[in-house]
Amino acid sequence: MTSKPAKAAADLDDPALRDRAVRAASGTLPFDVLLTGGRVADMVTGELRAADIGLVGPMIASVHPPASRSDAARIVPLDGAIVAPGLIDTHLHIESSMITPRGYAEIVVPQGTTTICWDPHEVGNVGGLDAVRWAVAASRDLPLRILVEAPSCVPSAPGLERSGSVFDASALSEMLSWPEVIGIAEVMDMRGVIERSTHMSTIVQAGLDSGKTVFGHARDLKDAPLQAYCAAGVESDHELTGEDDTLSKLRAGMTIELRGSHPAMAIEALHAFEKLGHVPQTVTLCTDDIFPDDLTARGGIIALMRLLVGAGMRPLDVLRCATLNAARWLRRNDLGLVAPGRRADLVVFGDLDSFPVERVFVSGREVAANGVMTVPLRPDASPAPTSTMHLTPVTADMFRIPAPGIADGATVRIHTVDTPRFTRWAEREATVRDGAVVLPDDCIYMAVFNRYGANSPPGLGVLAGWGTWHGAFATTILHDSHNLAVFGRNPADLAVAANVLIACGGGMAAVIGGKPLSVLDLPVCGLLSEDPPHKVAERFAALREASLEVASGLSYPLVKLVIGASLACNPGPHVTDLGITDGMSGRIVTDSLIA
Repeated sequence: MTSKPAKAAADLDDPALRDRAVRAASGTLPFDVLLTGGRVADMVTGELRAADIGLVGPMIASVHPPASRSDAARIVPLDGAIVAPGLIDTHLHIESSMITPRGYAEIVVPQGTTTICWDPHEVGNVGGLDAVRWAVAASRDLPLRILVEAPSCVPSAPGLERSGSVFDASALSEMLSWPEVIGIAEVMDMRGVIERSTHMSTIVQAGLDSGKTVFGHARDLKDAPLQAYCAAGVESDHELTGEDDTLSKLRAGMTIELRGSHPAMAIEALHAFEKLGHVPQTVTLCTDDIFPDDLTARGGIIALMRLLVGAGMRPLDVLRCATLNAARWLRRNDLGLVAPGRRADLVVFGDLDSFPVERVFVSGREVAANGVMTVPLRPDASPAPTSTMHLTPVTADMFRIPAPGIADGATVRIHTVDTPRFTRWAEREATVRDGAVVLPDDCIYMAVFNRYGANSPPGLGVLAGWGTWHGAFATTILHDSHNLAVFGRNPADLAVAANVLIACGGGMAAVIGGKPLSVLDLPVCGLLSEDPPHKVAERFAALREASLEVASGLSYPLVKLVIGASLACNPGPHVTDLGITDGMSGRIVTDSLIA
């Protein structure tokens, strides 16, 4: 069973609008807006061809020969610029940009993005269905079409972590009944899907029964596990790791989403297209997770498009992935083409080398020009979910690995999490002093506190090979439970960093010598700020700089490492509020880190 999201194009199906559009296209009525002297980027034929475009309300009524019409309420000369469909981001988490949907629209619409698919599972993990309801409300009445997905994995790894809520099949069915929800968001519990756990099989089935899309997260899946994951009904993947992985996902019939948050992997995927000799129609583009300073300085989808063109991909192929391919994947026949009867979501580019954006139209209305919004944005939806930090202050004693009954000076082996990013299980030798393990020189603590009222000791792990540390770093942005995590060697610094965030309601903090070096407070779910996006970007950039003082010698940015360090659904060890866990094997070390 397939269907389009409810009310996907209801306004275009209005008979009065259709009547006006037909009459305008026929020449018996003037257009509302006429774009003249431009070139159309045709996503079907691959042509760049001279044409004028007549708009009636939210619809494209006519794409016709240049200078053949001049009857319009408003004429917009384009002077040879290129008109393309509005850009579509097929998978992202607004929360990663740490701003509200209103702020997100303010930044990405002038960049040419007119439609995004938001998986709000970050706020869902914190605030449950009420937080997702807020996300839907906050997405309305903006010049950015925000298609919301129903979070499938709250938490992302049941039994391996605890978050602020648990979504079962009934919760998914409720969200899928909302007209703004287009399908089930990335199905991250890969082990649960493949092993046909009751929890995950009923969640995926809720998506299949709704007739809406089931988005995927197939990190490192191949061969039989990949086939099983797809057979369960999951349809897409953005967790690509290289050429072979890209080919295997395409051959399994998945829609793939090249993502801007992992540019090296996106470029690796291009080798797969070279091997095939073409870019398949099941290739789309997404940003996934973009930090606020990157979003404002380099951009979202537009930055990925520039990267891909710079890596050798044909500009029209890149555009097609960001428009027509995405629209087909989302079952949005009103989007993705500059053609009569389609929605007038249009981007005017100066060229297709660096994609300079000159104008942006959404549903026939010009909303941005030359990098800034030209229409006012309504205030943020309220009330936003705040007061989500249910933790009492922590003490330095909590960052201690007990070694009961072991003599001072004795040597023990402890479990460690090695290699940032692609983690693996390992062990290290350590000595005992005063009844506790002394960390080896190349190790740091990672402690995860449940911030949703569990009142339990932290999950404690030891990370090896994570650079040289001079202080502590704390965050409540922690995929995907968004508990409070702290990293570092000095227990006093660790306690200060944790307590700073407990006091301000969440965010990120860098501490050296017992004093906060930089703090980014994010009071909405401990993830977002209602401040202007450029202000949030500046404060995050300062925090990123401070992180370089806290930890040095890392081959990957610290902030990215700490945010993903607890992603328990992925293969390999990750520290959660329950201890060291493994998303594929289900292994968990909870009581003692002594091997």
